[in-house]
Amino acid sequence: MDFVIRPALPTDYATLGDITAQAYLQDGLLDFGESDEYLGELRDVAKRAAAAEVLVAAQNGRVLGGVTFVPSGGPMADIARPAEAEIRMLAVAREARGRGVGEALVRACIDRARTTDGCTGIVLSTQRTMHTAHRIYERLGFTRTPDRDWNPLPELDDITLLTYELTL
Repeated sequence: MDFVIRPALPTDYATLGDITAQAYLQDGLLDFGESDEYLGELRDVAKRAAAAEVLVAAQNGRVLGGVTFVPSGGPMADIARPAEAEIRMLAVAREARGRGVGEALVRACIDRARTTDGCTGIVLSTQRTMHTAHRIYERLGFTRTPDRDWNPLPELDDITLLTYELTL
């Protein structure tokens, strides 16, 4: 591994926000493209860092990707129940893909969950088309939880996020 996983610094926020936004846009994950309201959330790393732990993969000071780790009971949780941590907004720059960056970021979240008092599991939501991410989650022991699948925009029938969990 020629990169390190570390907490995001304020100087990383703009770069990580752009990486995250571009990953979602370029992979066709935003139903409304550049006008999608979620794009602002993806770019706002400072807001995430104030409410959760944001980790980055960096190489020689250059950010390659990042993830948001929401400890048990954190305000950024979408689906986590008591005693569960949540992983959100995993993104890797296109030029850094295929090097294990995404998997290393998920492993770092698992490690953090294991050292969080009272945490018994990790959950996450993912889109149906995120097949590479699904393979990472399954390789690391996450299992699908169809009973927890949900729609973040109930007014739109065709948006259902798949959910996974890992029992620690």
